[in-house]
Amino acid sequence: MPWYENFSGQRLWYEDQGSGTPVLLLHGWCMTSSVWRLQQGSLSADFRIITPDLRGFGKSSSITDNCNLENFVSDTLALVERLRLSSLILAGWSMGAEVAVMAARTISVPVSGLVLISGTPSFSLRDDFPYGLGRVESEGMALKVRRNVKRAFAGFTANLFAPGELDDPAVAESVNGILSSLPTPDISVALQTLKSLSESDIRPLFEDLDLPTLIINGDNDPICLPGASQWMADRISSSSHKIFSGAGHAPFLTMPDKFNNCLRHFIDQLQLRSSGEQNC
Repeated sequence: MPWYENFSGQRLWYEDQGSGTPVLLLHGWCMTSSVWRLQQGSLSADFRIITPDLRGFGKSSSITDNCNLENFVSDTLALVERLRLSSLILAGWSMGAEVAVMAARTISVPVSGLVLISGTPSFSLRDDFPYGLGRVESEGMALKVRRNVKRAFAGFTANLFAPGELDDPAVAESVNGILSSLPTPDISVALQTLKSLSESDIRPLFEDLDLPTLIINGDNDPICLPGASQWMADRISSSSHKIFSGAGHAPFLTMPDKFNNCLRHFIDQLQLRSSGEQNC
């Protein structure tokens, strides 16, 4: 699989599978493109699935400076230019959802749709936004990273799931196989990105966001609270909101068939809409 250079000439990794409508999937905090394994195999039969390792993570871990949302956006734009895409669907999970929304506002090619998975416009609790995590929780996460990043990462991945979500042995084996393959992130990168997340507030970007958008979240998400997904759905008039009952923060891992079918249906509907507009 190939490398590309961002606008600063730094090399970053991405994978590119399948053909057809390009779908760019952005991973979450301290993760890598490997979390999309169950989507790469299934969806690449019908679509072009592009999965980068954001700077500081996975095979892009040699870049350990300026690891924040703004530079994730810049690197994403560089990848789109590198691939010479004429249009695409932007999808992001958790932190990647914020990057997707930010990139959609500045990208140079048409974005035909957004997919926001377990996302939030503000990771932190605010006076006028009750769906974020409190300052104590963010500071606690940072303290755990400083003490022992490996243990902190293991604790974070354990908290991705709702009670009982991994009771099925087959699901647990699949999920654990994917998560156990992820490298422990660099302490500095984990702290930089956590700080960027904690300080970010992209709610103003939703004021005139009118892209067809699929919003997916678990009803037991302890990290990006379900109310945050509802907040986004209420503000995007062209959105479709799917709530996965019994799911936590990573429904695409524990309910991959349902998730993939949901995403496939959304893309098919976009294509039908585009075809209908062209026929008018």
